[in-house]
Amino acid sequence: MKKLLKRIKALIRKIFQQFSSTSELSLPPSDHSPETRIPPIPPVPSFAPQWENGLVLVCSQCTVEQFAGSSHRINRSITATEELQNWLKSRLKFDGLWGKYRVISTSCLGICPQSRVVVVLRNHLVGQQCLFVDPQSDREILYSYIKQMNQ
Repeated sequence: MKKLLKRIKALIRKIFQQFSSTSELSLPPSDHSPETRIPPIPPVPSFAPQWENGLVLVCSQCTVEQFAGSSHRINRSITATEELQNWLKSRLKFDGLWGKYRVISTSCLGICPQSRVVVVLRNHLVGQQCLFVDPQSDREILYSYIKQMNQ
């Protein structure tokens, strides 16, 4: 068993050495198959987003599950979360901040506050804030947080 572990460790070291010294990883030949080469992993493309100042993530599941059939549903097709999201977009556009910030609906964030909606504010300078807001009464306060992050 000790010999097997030593051999496995030696093979792993050899693989890491080959991987770090070349762009391609070559596996040592086995007794049953010819030498196999694994092609290099291509880099994942990246880009500079237009929403350079931050993201506003609004959980879409909070109002669907908690407020179904209550006054938090604006009409049959629009939930309070969607209305909050549309309101935030309109305010950001009105103040000329749309494009610097992006408001995005997300699926469940796993926090599920009682009678509230989870909103995550992400900014490259401030970092991340997780807020529990009432989609109607707290939206001005939420917007003031977003504007503070812009300064």
